[in-house]
Amino acid sequence: MNSDMAALFGDEYQSLRESVNGLAQKKIAPFAHDVDENSRYPQEAADALQAAGLAAAHVPVEYGGQGADALAAVIIIEEVARVCGASSLIPAVNKLGSVPLMIAGNEEQKKKYLTQLADGKGFSYCLSESEAGSDAAAMKTKATKDGDSWILSGSKKWISNAGVSEFYTVLASTDLSKGAKGISAFIVEKSDAGVSFGAHEKKMGFRGSPTREVYFDNVKISDDRRLGEVGSGFSLAMKTLDHTRITIAAQALGIAQGALDIAKKYAHERQQFGKPIFDFQGIQFMLADMAMQIEAARQLTYAAAVKSERGEKDLTFFSAASKCFATDVAMKVTTDAVQILGGYGYVSDYPVERMMRDAKLTQIYEGTNQIQRVVMARNLDTLTN
Repeated sequence: MNSDMAALFGDEYQSLRESVNGLAQKKIAPFAHDVDENSRYPQEAADALQAAGLAAAHVPVEYGGQGADALAAVIIIEEVARVCGASSLIPAVNKLGSVPLMIAGNEEQKKKYLTQLADGKGFSYCLSESEAGSDAAAMKTKATKDGDSWILSGSKKWISNAGVSEFYTVLASTDLSKGAKGISAFIVEKSDAGVSFGAHEKKMGFRGSPTREVYFDNVKISDDRRLGEVGSGFSLAMKTLDHTRITIAAQALGIAQGALDIAKKYAHERQQFGKPIFDFQGIQFMLADMAMQIEAARQLTYAAAVKSERGEKDLTFFSAASKCFATDVAMKVTTDAVQILGGYGYVSDYPVERMMRDAKLTQIYEGTNQIQRVVMARNLDTLTN
């Protein structure tokens, strides 16, 4: 954040950025290559983030969190993603899993679960299924009423940090005949009888964040685990994504910035034809475009974060726009960073190839960028010019 941005948003955000950047460089970056290479959970990052109160900084102060607003959460995720995409999913997933609770939970639910989240027990989000990705309303996971309880049966696909998180917000159909209006939301605990996890997905990127299927084999939970009214789950899921798509934009922003940092440094050090390759106009133009696109993505993402915090009427458009634009930028910037590094960019000695692989997923999860364009088109009338 430059001085103009600090003046616009306040010095506290600049101080936060510097603090998170220092932590990320010291305690997360040294392990990023090994985390990716061995597809292992970034425990060092999890420990460091938890110790600093950054693993779930969005949790309100009254429940033991930092009470970080949406912009602060964006900056935290951005700075962690700058050195390790997989590690940035720790705060991002914790926010995604718990936003439904923050929106629709009662005081008793918030006190019970947000307090534990702040203490380090992760929170994942279970929406997608094998046959219900972009068409989330087509889900088949069911919740059947059984006296004062519910019986959950089915499975969820591509769940980030599955098996690590203690708690899961699960969307399930309580009335298949009603489609989207028959979906309800529940909190499921990892320790509940009948909860199990599939094998780890072997992924192109974000290898350090476990992605697994979650199975619900007649999981019996009491009605006090239900979030909001019966049938309000799909609406709650969409409201949640309005707030959390911005965290994916932040993640993409950090990945892109990290790639630019490396490409710029390399261009000044790499000598060809007797001078640094930075002196060649072709390289200068690439770096200039990368920096310009990142700054544009940053402005849009921060604007979306402010709208999230204020609950403004054009939030849905801005959250979709920030996610779509920033992730497309991340894909372009990381690809160009690999190109600038040439052969070195293509091997894992340098992190830009990892960043390029990580960037690809940001265009896909929490709604593909094609879906984001549909969302934007449907919300054009909310824009005030």
